[in-house]
Amino acid sequence: MSHQPAPSPPPAASGIVPTSVVSGGSRGLGLAVVGRLLARGDRVATFSRSGSAAMDALAAAHPSRLHAELLDAGDAGAVGGFVARVAARFGRIDHCVANAAVAHEGVLATARDDEIDGMLAVNLRGAIVLVRECVRQMLLHPAGETAASVLVVSSVVAARGAPGLSVYAATKAGLEGFARSLARELGGRGIRVNAVAPGFLETDLSAPLSAQARARIVRRTPLARLGLPEDVVGAVDFLTSRRAAFVTGQVVTIAGGG
Repeated sequence: MSHQPAPSPPPAASGIVPTSVVSGGSRGLGLAVVGRLLARGDRVATFSRSGSAAMDALAAAHPSRLHAELLDAGDAGAVGGFVARVAARFGRIDHCVANAAVAHEGVLATARDDEIDGMLAVNLRGAIVLVRECVRQMLLHPAGETAASVLVVSSVVAARGAPGLSVYAATKAGLEGFARSLARELGGRGIRVNAVAPGFLETDLSAPLSAQARARIVRRTPLARLGLPEDVVGAVDFLTSRRAAFVTGQVVTIAGGG
C-alpha cells in the first residue's frame, strides 16, 4: 500500500514580511528572541522599561525593520498605544511573544503588596493586554495568511514550584491556562497559541537569586547548570514559524531536565 507524503503548509502570501512583537526585548531572553527574529527576516517591534547598549546596536543595524520603545509592560494604555503605532508603521502584526516579566524572591508571609501587585500587573495582566491588542490586529487579515501565532513565556516553576517564588509561579501558571484556552478560541482563525516554560536562565531576572538558591537549582537540574537565552530561542523561532503550523495549545518546557 503506497502512502502519499503529507502536504506542506501553504507558503505565506507573496511579498508579505511578517511583523513580530516581543515584550521585554532589551535584555536577556527577550533580546535574544529579537535578534533571532530579525535574523530570519521578520520586522520586529519591542518595548521594555529601560533600554540597553545591545538594543541600540540592533536598532542601528536594522533601522527599517526594528521598532523599539521604552514603556512599562504593566501600563495597559501604554501597551495599547504601542501596538497601534506598530500596526501603523508596519501595516500588520503576525506574531506576538509575551516575554516581559518581573520577579521578587521571598516567602509569601513577608511579601509586600507592591511586589505582589507588580508581578500580577506585568507578568499576567500585562501579557494578556499585549496579546489582546496584537490579536485584534491579527484578526484583520485572512486566516492562515502568514500562520499568525501567539507565544507566552511561562516558567518551569509554574508546574513544579519553587520556594520563595509562589506569587511569580502563580502568574506564570495563569499564563499557561490563558494560552491553552486562547488556543481553542483562535484556532478557527488560524492563529496558534503556545507557551514556552524555561528553567532558570542566566539573565537579569535570576540575578536576585541567593547563592544558596542558585546552588539548589543547579543541583536539581540533570544538565547541572542554569540555562542561557540561547537555549530557548530555537523553540521560540520554531513555534512562531510555519514549521509549527499544526502545533497549538502546548507548553514546551526547556529546563535542562529539571
